Amino acid sequence: MDKIRVYYDRTGNTLSVWFDDPKKEYVCEEIADDTVLVKDRRGHVIGFERLNYLSRKQQAQGLNVPVEVQTL
Repeated sequence: MDKIRVYYDRTGNTLSVWFDDPKKEYVCEEIADDTVLVKDRRGHVIGFERLNYLSRKQQAQGLNVPVEVQTL
């Protein structure tokens, strides 16, 4: 398995998580409010994006993006 890539865009307030190469993005599908699946040409999920990730209050306070990594 490739590395998981996590990007936070402060300007757009989005958190993007990639399980595969972002260049393979072919189509996006909104599955819930503020959640988008990213798929490749074969329809496999290669990532997701969380829109409006931090609240306005959290953004104003300049908080770091809360991400926890655990190994099983």
